[in-house]
Amino acid sequence: MADTQYILPNDIGVSSLDCREAFRLLSSTERLYAHYLSRAAWYGGLAVLLQTSPEAPYIYALLSRLFRAQDPDQLRQHALAEGLTEEEYQAFLVYAAGVYSNMGNYKSFGDTKFVPNLPKEKLERVILGSEAAQQHPEEVRGLWQICGELMFSLESRLRHLGLGKEGITTYFSGNCTMEDAKLAQDFLDSQNLSAYNTRLFKEVGQDGKLSYEVRLASVLGTEPNLDSEMTSKLKSYEFQGSHFRVTRGDYAPILQKVVEQLEKAKAYAANSHQEQMLAQYIESFTQGSIEAHKKGSRFWIQDKGPIVESYIGFIESYRDPFGSRGEFEGFVAMVNKAMSAKFEWLVASAEQLLKELPWPPAFEKDKFLTPDFTSLDVLTFAGSGIPAGINIPNYDDLRQTEGFKNVSLGNVLAVAYATQREKLTFLEEEDKDLYIRWKGPSFDVQVGLHELLGHGSGKLFMQDEKGAFNFDQETVINPETGEQIQSWYRSGETWDSKFSTIASSYEECRAESVGLYLCLHPRVLEIFGFEGADAEDVVYVNWLNMVRAGLLALEFYTPEASSWRQAHMQARFVILRVLLEAGEGLVTVTPTTGSDGRPDARVRLDRDKIRTVGKPALERFLRRLQVLKSTGDVAGGRALYEGYAAVTDAPPECFLSLRDTVLLRKEARKLIVQPNTRLEGSEVQLLEYEASAAGLIRSFSERFLKDGPELEKILTQLGHS
Repeated sequence: MADTQYILPNDIGVSSLDCREAFRLLSSTERLYAHYLSRAAWYGGLAVLLQTSPEAPYIYALLSRLFRAQDPDQLRQHALAEGLTEEEYQAFLVYAAGVYSNMGNYKSFGDTKFVPNLPKEKLERVILGSEAAQQHPEEVRGLWQICGELMFSLESRLRHLGLGKEGITTYFSGNCTMEDAKLAQDFLDSQNLSAYNTRLFKEVGQDGKLSYEVRLASVLGTEPNLDSEMTSKLKSYEFQGSHFRVTRGDYAPILQKVVEQLEKAKAYAANSHQEQMLAQYIESFTQGSIEAHKKGSRFWIQDKGPIVESYIGFIESYRDPFGSRGEFEGFVAMVNKAMSAKFEWLVASAEQLLKELPWPPAFEKDKFLTPDFTSLDVLTFAGSGIPAGINIPNYDDLRQTEGFKNVSLGNVLAVAYATQREKLTFLEEEDKDLYIRWKGPSFDVQVGLHELLGHGSGKLFMQDEKGAFNFDQETVINPETGEQIQSWYRSGETWDSKFSTIASSYEECRAESVGLYLCLHPRVLEIFGFEGADAEDVVYVNWLNMVRAGLLALEFYTPEASSWRQAHMQARFVILRVLLEAGEGLVTVTPTTGSDGRPDARVRLDRDKIRTVGKPALERFLRRLQVLKSTGDVAGGRALYEGYAAVTDAPPECFLSLRDTVLLRKEARKLIVQPNTRLEGSEVQLLEYEASAAGLIRSFSERFLKDGPELEKILTQLGHS
């Protein structure tokens, strides 16, 4: 069997996303709006398969065929008859559920490949003897021949997502290197083109000259149309000795289905902001225009406090090895009024709380753009995984001047809260009960601060295309050097394009640090309803959770490549290092031996030193993070961040050795089963599923009841292109 790092265990936690009450309170019009937006999100989410690995669309198509012909219970009878044990069949169900849940065969959290935990020849017998294979023998055998070997392969380069020799990616052709990615980014910047909705394909001519295709995601390909903004970009260029060609039409048939559902949703929009938002999204996906998506995002920002909230597009850049291409994501959710009231109070206090952050006023936005901040119950979240909170849009220019929205996903947090004491690792026994009691409430506080005042704070110093600056060059002083500002963002440059591979993790670290820093403020604790001893417990557990998370993060470090595979976890490890460096016994990480005789470890946080030692250390670190970000000082930012992110075996912590202990004791991330909506007459019904691997599989089989075969064909055709 495979190394446990590369399998999903049979006893993996599976939870159902509960949104029944929030859905019940929707009007019939709101339900229809939510239904069509959900359909758009689910169709668009299929693009993630094509953004993950070459084999992912084929694995999905194969699983889809299998479970459409026989549901998990029916296929079980066949599998047992073929000689599989109950454990082996359960391992296959867990694998299939994992592919659906992650939209591919790499974990969304950590970017590590996972493989079926049963012999390949046994799975082959099940597949080739299945009802699906009886009905369509050539198609099923063909799919297995394409993806069977890759499904199980743990060749070193295939174990993780990455670029070149570091891993596998489909954002780039297989022959691309980090140097190609950097050259392409420079080209895109020179043409004021965003990388968010692109992929890069490289060819080497007979003369040795390099040729690159930048392929935009869109419904339209080369068809003539009246859209001058995009058609003027679709041509060939010579750039720094290489040939670039900008084309479009990537994921076209998938985006066509997204557009069709968004058109239907428009009829049930609650206001003109939603109508115009959807019109711009449709324009963006049709034409391949990020500018249109930005316009749609402006209308989205202006749509304050909707009952049904949604966002859709090429959003997060975590999984692009270079850090600038967006993974497709779409969510639909409904407001949770009780928690949203607390967030409204936090928003009302934001301007005062921002003044508490440890950087000069010139490094903060000229005006705090009051965002929408709501707690939502998710109905649909299509993509590779579901976060606990979101701060969007990710366009720097919009966030600096137009604003943003903060979303806390309440029913996702409820799933994350569930912690069994016996599975709680790396804590002292006396901390465990306190941790279980306060983890949920403290996480509410951290998510709120992280999203609103973490991602929502800080100014980027910019020079526009006309040469004008958004800061006073004469008077603004760098607090780290005592000198005038020496660097900034020039026209066309963004946070992602300048800081590239560290941008996502660096920003997550900054937001997490803001959350830890401001959770010490009495006003914050009062907003969330905590005072006295309870407030102190919330602070303690929030900080304790972060240092524990920093240790758990070692799972996502790859020693062979000296690289991190997950932005959030790298960020938490960096914070752990910062707090350890503060000294005075604030944080200790001690290797030990567990009751089973195997290696173990304990993290300890001295709660009496959080304010006296921890706060000053975090204050210094946060100020440096913000100053380097504001000034676009890439060299300084990398030196600071990569220094803290380095994993060595230096005493006293010996992190490389501790990593083995973390892998030994790790608990697999839960799978989440989402409901479906179905139109019956003029009414929308909510369909829920049991919290099991089989239930998750059924949810996907019923998600595309009418056009499953068509989608399988589309995915396999796009997989070839």
